[in-house]
Amino acid sequence: MATTAEIRNGVVLLHKGKRMKVVEFQHVKPGKGGAFVRTKLKDIISGKVIDETFNAGARIELIRIEAKTMQYLYQDGDQFIFMDNQTYDQIQVGGTVVGDNVHFLKPGMQVDLLFDGAEVLDLRLPAHVVLEVTETEPGFKGNTATGATKPATLETGYTLQVPLFIEIGDSLKIDTRTGEYIERAKSDSE
Repeated sequence: MATTAEIRNGVVLLHKGKRMKVVEFQHVKPGKGGAFVRTKLKDIISGKVIDETFNAGARIELIRIEAKTMQYLYQDGDQFIFMDNQTYDQIQVGGTVVGDNVHFLKPGMQVDLLFDGAEVLDLRLPAHVVLEVTETEPGFKGNTATGATKPATLETGYTLQVPLFIEIGDSLKIDTRTGEYIERAKSDSE
């Protein structure tokens, strides 16, 4: 058994008979009364997010999960196919597990799949990915001082706001946690 001091983002715990992933947490120490931990928990099976508060020091049951680095191969309908880098075994992961991470998945990419036994609970992407712009309005040189942005569609179909100087064919570094543009990726010729 663990205590609330071990709650972190991404930790999986058993709560009311369900496996829940900690999406967000905050330790609160009010001026009056005992400290507590406020959390947002996501049900791994249904995807439903609930708010839950635990008293500080309360006992919780953490689920030991195993992370395995695998290569994303392709999407087949609602299934995503990944390959184990050591055994070359392929496994299918449902779209509910992949969720919004689909916006940043590119064939050949290495990701960590989180397992509870043989069941895939979640996937963890690298913090940043490089994706190519497939659609955007024409760019204009020198339009960087205003801070203005325009929409751009990436090779995965994801649309985000980018600076005006970005053009079709540019490779962009994207933060997978927020989905925001970071910078234009450096090419080998530069």
